[in-house]
Amino acid sequence: MFGLPDAVVATVVAVALTLALPCFLYGAWIMIDAEAVTWRVLTYHLKFVLTGLTLTTVPLVFWMAPRLFDQLGGYAVLHAFLGVQAYAFLLFGGTGIVRIFKAKWEHDLYHDYDEDVLLDEIGDENMRFWRRRLRIGVFGYTFFWILAWLTGLSRYVIKYLL
Repeated sequence: MFGLPDAVVATVVAVALTLALPCFLYGAWIMIDAEAVTWRVLTYHLKFVLTGLTLTTVPLVFWMAPRLFDQLGGYAVLHAFLGVQAYAFLLFGGTGIVRIFKAKWEHDLYHDYDEDVLLDEIGDENMRFWRRRLRIGVFGYTFFWILAWLTGLSRYVIKYLL
């Protein structure tokens, strides 16, 4: 990639993915620590989560995925499987967040904005369901992301440092 040796790109990718972990953990802490989840809390949380997703997805799309079939075997398959599971949970959780934002749109909370409105108060009778779906997706994504990160980091150590 870009004419750089694989070891250099792999190091940059490992650093980027490692920097994503504190973003995810702090983003989770924001939601866990909040007494009430308001739009202000949600948008603050999303700043960290989206940063983590960017640090994860850009290397995935531009470096890992194009090289997958050249390395398909053994430990690389486990790493790819765990990563795919993480993104499947992200997609599952994403269906919840889309419905939450849709409910906000339907209740005109983008124009008539009150940052202290609780998510459960916006009038969608299924809001608890969508929030639960989001939580399951986030938990599953984080769990499988950490497993994929650990396997990827151990692959990096084995391939480039040993």
